Amino acid sequence: MFKPNKLRAGGITAAALAAVLALSACGGASTASPTSNPFGLIQPGTIRVASLGDAKPYAYTDAQGNFTGFDVELFKNVAHRAGIDNVVYTGQDFSGLLAAVANGQFDVGVAAIGITAKRKQTVDFSDGYLAGYLTVMTTKKSGITNADGLARKRLGVVQGTLQETYAVKNFPTANIVRFPDNNTAISALNSGTIDAHFLDYENAKSYEKQFGFVSAADIPSFDAPAGFAVAKGKPAFLAALNKGLKAAMHDGTWKKLYQKWFPGSPMPKQYLPTAEQTTSTTPAK
Repeated sequence: MFKPNKLRAGGITAAALAAVLALSACGGASTASPTSNPFGLIQPGTIRVASLGDAKPYAYTDAQGNFTGFDVELFKNVAHRAGIDNVVYTGQDFSGLLAAVANGQFDVGVAAIGITAKRKQTVDFSDGYLAGYLTVMTTKKSGITNADGLARKRLGVVQGTLQETYAVKNFPTANIVRFPDNNTAISALNSGTIDAHFLDYENAKSYEKQFGFVSAADIPSFDAPAGFAVAKGKPAFLAALNKGLKAAMHDGTWKKLYQKWFPGSPMPKQYLPTAEQTTSTTPAK
């Protein structure tokens, strides 16, 4: 039978030390090394991502409910390079996505998010990784054949997107109608509630094929490339993402993913391996 009054002081000390070491080995929260979560993630070893479920081919859910798309695959690759393979995606309305990242609900926002000065007031961004075009999409019977034809027309945009900002500034005579996502806007276009929808070029291609819509205008948008959105005050996380992005571009991973998800689309040369870039790093507008 155990009799504590017969233990020597040295034995107690040794036992206590062994207990502390055992707890440390088990990774108890109270004794975990401060370097076990160097990126300041919500859950160490897991990156929680706010994304979109209907932004094909950037980020969307497939028939099985799994997130996929160019941005999704690229970020998984970048996260792997940073040493993290457990990446959990959750769909959000775009209008609230950046706020959700900023207030700590998610570690990062991944949804072809254009980098703008206004958005930088809310979150920090990784280096840019994608640039493309914006499209005015309409029906064959609308009579809209170019951007000038939007005057006094009802133009749909997804609230909080670059398209909304661009439309407000450049289509002042159009009647802007805001939607939470593309699918809702497409339903409105099909029903005749709106006359046109302003969205990104790649999404427009998919909807045009699916519903028989037509493009009235394709507008270059290289001044606000997409980046990963991160809450402010996480320099180590941003540095790791930028390092991974640079490596993915350098070894051709970015190029392979672009060719997979955007077949036949113009390729921004600045994201290709150095040897394949043109003399100018800015695509012609």
